Amino acid sequence: MKRAYLVIGAVVLVALNVAMTFKKSNEQIAYNEKLSDYGFFEGEIKIQKPAPTVMPYELNSPLFSDYAKKLRFVKLPNGATADYNADSVFQFPVGTSIIKTFYYDNDERNPSKGRRLIETRVLLHEATGWKSLPYIWNEEQTDALLEVTGGTTTVSFKDGKGEKKSFEYNVPNMNQCKSCHERNGVMTPIGPSARQLNGEHDYTAGKENQLTKWSHEGMLKNMPADMKTIPQFVNYSDASKSLDDRALAYLDANCAHCHNKAGQAQTSGLFLDWKTTDKTAYGFMKTPVAAGRGSGNLDYDIVPGKPSESILWYRMASADPGIMMPELGRKVIHEEGVALISEWIKMKNEK
Repeated sequence: MKRAYLVIGAVVLVALNVAMTFKKSNEQIAYNEKLSDYGFFEGEIKIQKPAPTVMPYELNSPLFSDYAKKLRFVKLPNGATADYNADSVFQFPVGTSIIKTFYYDNDERNPSKGRRLIETRVLLHEATGWKSLPYIWNEEQTDALLEVTGGTTTVSFKDGKGEKKSFEYNVPNMNQCKSCHERNGVMTPIGPSARQLNGEHDYTAGKENQLTKWSHEGMLKNMPADMKTIPQFVNYSDASKSLDDRALAYLDANCAHCHNKAGQAQTSGLFLDWKTTDKTAYGFMKTPVAAGRGSGNLDYDIVPGKPSESILWYRMASADPGIMMPELGRKVIHEEGVALISEWIKMKNEK
């Protein structure tokens, strides 16, 4: 019995040490318990009106997150700039804050009926690297509170067809954020890149290309003078664009944060980032490294012309936690995304 008490006591001590370490970290780095304490927004915080030093932005092809809509912002230290590069996420200076709020319109057919803010994720670039902090909005929508362990809530809304949607929404904890944001063990943002920001945003003064805006505002250095040389993703939801371009953007935005040579899924040998030109590495007639339930007893990641025989499509079309991809960040199937990749795989049989 004494031995059992000693074991229990040791476990409790470890838990207390973890809590004390985080508290000490909070005191040293001054993590705010409330989102409002950062001063990112003016007026009522639920309006999400950025302060003068905070820049709103959007991505050409965003990550799917259970149909949540997102508001994105970035704040650089005074006088600091981000470094442009054509291939990957921009290099942001220490002191940068990247803010992303997830929300649902009560009725997607009529946004004037209001919305519910669910969570705001804050990425802070510290001297020791990037830190991800999840803030969950209260029921009154007056503020969001830091919840390092994440949380779960039920969301309900009417979609664009007037159909009611309801499901459990998961806010990831701090450690889960690493699964998408790590490259070779180092945390990094995954959204703000040249190909994703090379498009217009509707600012207070009117529409303007985001890269041009950042450059004019002194936020971005070394940007090419010739905009034609800058890569650009299409919006994968835009049916007027080519199927190849839409699929490339979709797979990069939704899969490549893990499926790249430095990501969490690097051992799979399946690389779905936009720079991959090797067809086998991109999945065409590629056998999976590890078979099992996740593969659906299928033989190849992508079988040209046959989506139902392709592991990639099979895992996208599932909501089973042991099968679905991505593993985190969704509870429901992205029906439009599944349809897009299905049509793309069918089209590949014609080439």
